[in-house]
Amino acid sequence: MSWEMASLRVVFILSVIAAAYHLRPFHWSSLVSALVGAALASAFIGIEMRLRQASLKRLIGAVVGGTLGVLGALVISHLLSLTSIEKVSISYVQITLLLLLGYIGLVVGATKGDLLNLAAMGGIFSAERQGRKSSKILDTSVIIDGRIADICETGFIEGALILPQFVLRELQLVADSTDSLKRARGRRGLDIMQRVQKMTSVQVQIVEEDFPQVREVDLKLIELAKKIEGKILTNDFNLNKVAQLQHVPVLNINELANALKPVVLPGEVMRVFILKEGKEYNQGVAYLDDGTMVVVDNAKKMISKTIDISVTSVLQTTAGKMIFGKYENNKQRAEVVQS
Repeated sequence: MSWEMASLRVVFILSVIAAAYHLRPFHWSSLVSALVGAALASAFIGIEMRLRQASLKRLIGAVVGGTLGVLGALVISHLLSLTSIEKVSISYVQITLLLLLGYIGLVVGATKGDLLNLAAMGGIFSAERQGRKSSKILDTSVIIDGRIADICETGFIEGALILPQFVLRELQLVADSTDSLKRARGRRGLDIMQRVQKMTSVQVQIVEEDFPQVREVDLKLIELAKKIEGKILTNDFNLNKVAQLQHVPVLNINELANALKPVVLPGEVMRVFILKEGKEYNQGVAYLDDGTMVVVDNAKKMISKTIDISVTSVLQTTAGKMIFGKYENNKQRAEVVQS
């Protein structure tokens, strides 16, 4: 929530309380009037927050359904007024019908509003479908990973970030775990979400949508993505594959990181720091700044030294990229620098 919106809500609450305090409706005392004003203002803010999370289709459906319900109640009330029933009883029935049919109209209209195809109407409604498709649904793994915050700061993320309530609950369970490692990961995830929410360029929406008939969180994410036509943002390999099988678009942070790694071609010369011994005979292992593993032949004796190597091949795996190189100590250009 932005600072401007928070300030506006505070001003609204104080205005409602002040109006109730000074006007004292129904001859209430000033204290009772102020308390009633505070309760009403809080209820209005709660309704406003729920409406902000609702889609345009549901809002239109609720308005249409509520209007039809009220019109139906007015027609029935008019017919009842023509009967010989006493006025007090008719008034009670009329108010009850107005509330009942209005409520039913709102609920049914909002539920059936998802069936509307606003994009087919063109004009300003064409942006509704585009906006929903640009939504990114966060899963637990990508939140705990933390790189999503750095990506958001670069401005490459478009559309709203959707945080389902069931994902937030899972994150809280991890943060409350008795295992110290899991607890640290969960708290890190909560800190990451707070950091993202404070970014003015990113819109984070917490949605209450749930699927009680589905038990696994990954399957809930897929169902939610289908319903709102959004994309799942994750770094979970299994979720990625399952979602693709069900034709749900997925944005994988690990795939993005692999795509951004510098391209290395066989024959190029690289300078690396040999960190440890490799698995095969006379091999050394080094790592680039982005974590890419470099396996170097003839480099077992060069551990803890920086050397120039010649790239022989590059292997792309599901876990990332591996570079294979060779250290030729008989070359004069191969400079060895003590670490």
